[in-house]
Amino acid sequence: MQLSCQRRAFDPGTLFAILRCLSTFHLFAAVISLAALAGYVNYRLLRLPTAIGMTLTVLAFSAALLGLRALGVLDVEAAVRVVKSLQFGDIVLHGMLAFLLFAGALHVDLAKLRGEGVTVGLLATLGVIIATAVTGVLVWLAAGALGLDIPLLAALVFGAVVAPTDPIAVLGILRQAGVPQHLALQITGESLFNDGVAVVVFIALADAAFGAPPSAAHVAGFFALEVLGALALGAALGYAANRLLAQVDDYPVEILMSLALAAGGYSLAEVLHVSAPITVVVAGLLVGTHGRAFSMSERTRRRLDEFWELVDYVLNATLFVLIGLEVLALPIEALRGATPWLLAAGVAIVLLARLVGVAAPIGMLRATRRFAPGTIRMLTWGGLKGGISIALALSLPEFAQRDLLLAATYAVVVFSVLVQGLTLKPLAVRINSYPAAARTR
Repeated sequence: MQLSCQRRAFDPGTLFAILRCLSTFHLFAAVISLAALAGYVNYRLLRLPTAIGMTLTVLAFSAALLGLRALGVLDVEAAVRVVKSLQFGDIVLHGMLAFLLFAGALHVDLAKLRGEGVTVGLLATLGVIIATAVTGVLVWLAAGALGLDIPLLAALVFGAVVAPTDPIAVLGILRQAGVPQHLALQITGESLFNDGVAVVVFIALADAAFGAPPSAAHVAGFFALEVLGALALGAALGYAANRLLAQVDDYPVEILMSLALAAGGYSLAEVLHVSAPITVVVAGLLVGTHGRAFSMSERTRRRLDEFWELVDYVLNATLFVLIGLEVLALPIEALRGATPWLLAAGVAIVLLARLVGVAAPIGMLRATRRFAPGTIRMLTWGGLKGGISIALALSLPEFAQRDLLLAATYAVVVFSVLVQGLTLKPLAVRINSYPAAARTR
């Protein structure tokens, strides 16, 4: 142990300097403890949905630390370095996402989702592509108008970063927002699939921006392999898991098998270079529907639901605590001049792009099906951004505009979780009050 770790005299910087000496387990314990504290504060004082309350609590904590640092009262550089070392992108994209997506898919009725399949499919593919393009072009134009140099390809990469709606943020808030069931199913189904599509778009654009520009044929083949391969792999794993579950009537073993399916399926998809998020979503849908109906006893279904609800809550809490802490690692020095104006413009642009990305597919389908009143508004405002967008932004290589785009991503996510999340329930109440015969608008 280093000498600095053995200091006994206390001074205002000692507490954060100790963070340099913490092991991985100690850091995990610190994050879980902060999550528990944030959960307590939210339950006792704020009474907000988990994602919103915890993000708000930890954001206030992080902002207070930054304020004390700005005043010269407290040295928090060690804490900043620790947050930067947490590898948020890897934690989300190569760890938590597997279990969170599986938990979300497990509780979606596949038969009902199949009825919304065309709408969900178009929103998760065409909607993502449109939102990416609109965001990229408008951010590029806005940056140029503000005198900021952001290449068009880099702006399009940012568009892919903020295009997906985050199932982790969406599922947690929808449960408490009172959204009509059919709209909740559309939002949930889209959010479960569009992150996998957005990751594919992100990788293709990032390769074009920072590597060798791929050909159109290469991009099309890559997209087909990632998406179609993931659908096939997820279906095969889900089918195999259901067959195995039907041969066991011991809920601890069956819960362990579901954990193996989530973690092992996600890992296998990454090894095979197909979309891991889509793979685990498809597997979760099959187990949650056919497996629940034909391969499990009533006792197992109850225990499995309770287990995955707990996993979902703990990981959600941890994720949104990490989102709140990430403000400590933001490049504050880059937020000067015209940058704050670009961040504000970025929030508005992402909302506009989401509106276009929703309205175009819905408009295409109006000729063949009816939509509930307020569908476009609810899908637009309910398309929350979250940890996936931050994780994708953090995975970007070093380049001149990286800090600027990272700050813009964080601004979009915080606005989405806090502002959109807080106003989703009032919007749902208003939409529920529309006359039943009203058309989508």
